Amino acid sequence: MTEFPAAGSVPSAPAPPPAPTAPQRAQPTASARNASPDDLARAQRILTVISDSYSTKMVGQDSLRSSLLIALIAGGHILLESVPGLAKTTAASTLADTVKASFKRIQCTPDLLPSDITGSQIYDAATGTFRTVLGPVHANFVLLDEINRSSAKTQSAMLEAMQERQTTIGGEVHPLPKPFLVIATQNPIEQEGTYELPEAQMDRFLLKEIVEYPSPAEEFEILGRVDSGVLNPDRHVPGVISLEDVQDLQDVASRVYIDPAIRNYIVQLAYVTRNPAPYIGEERARFIKYGASPRASIAFLQASRALALLNGRTHVLPEDIRALRHLVLRHRVLLTFEADAEGVRSEEIIDQIFASVPTP
Repeated sequence: MTEFPAAGSVPSAPAPPPAPTAPQRAQPTASARNASPDDLARAQRILTVISDSYSTKMVGQDSLRSSLLIALIAGGHILLESVPGLAKTTAASTLADTVKASFKRIQCTPDLLPSDITGSQIYDAATGTFRTVLGPVHANFVLLDEINRSSAKTQSAMLEAMQERQTTIGGEVHPLPKPFLVIATQNPIEQEGTYELPEAQMDRFLLKEIVEYPSPAEEFEILGRVDSGVLNPDRHVPGVISLEDVQDLQDVASRVYIDPAIRNYIVQLAYVTRNPAPYIGEERARFIKYGASPRASIAFLQASRALALLNGRTHVLPEDIRALRHLVLRHRVLLTFEADAEGVRSEEIIDQIFASVPTP
């Protein structure tokens, strides 16, 4: 059995800033900004309504539901990957239906142009001027179906929208609505006519969820719902919460407390992905091509707050970070071709990295 070196040499988090001197005005304490029990109760009521509405159409897929809610609460984007037919599109549209918000679905194809997503300027002969027609990305919920079927040029058009929350059309900047959530899907087994997502775009996704097959009991229930008409495409879940409710959830989540020790834990984990050899051994470290960027640390910070809120807490636990390890890192810890040839999965390497860093 491989002995892992101690992780004590990982740089610790920066020291807190000095206390303000007398002439300076003191900043509010952390406790003044923390979510209160009343905030938590209000958030739980909203989450219960969302979950109940979501379950009227979706069977099982609890992990997928949690991942979608974490992305929504944290204000990030999510990439869903699975073989066809596992209700990725249904899950995304059902979540969007529960919120009284705008929803657009974009079916990605090789001939899809950037302007088909962001919008374009059209000449109006009656007035002799150009008018801007906004594309489908200008919606609260945007479903990009089979994103890896769009060309690299079209994929790059999403970078500004996902990161900057705006698009530029004809030199004019158009802000996207709030909240803004991109749910992208991709099929890993049918690669003909696809374009692999570049690392820069993968990093923009807060989470990457691998959707699994349903259990026999869940599949039996799916057949029953098909017969009852619940899963008919033209049957939508009525909107049960408002955009203000979503923004309220995001506000409460931003005030969930994270102890400095857990922040340091996140920093240590990110450090080990970039310097793995002393911690997981040379034999396994050779499989890592690139470690996680600082976006991974930010993702852990934001997603762990959302997960704590989902679990009814106003503070983050180390267990929240561990629970998110695959969602946050599987698309950020890039492996070598050698790892792929030997059948080494990123989840295995991530588990070894977590085992090498002491839990606070």
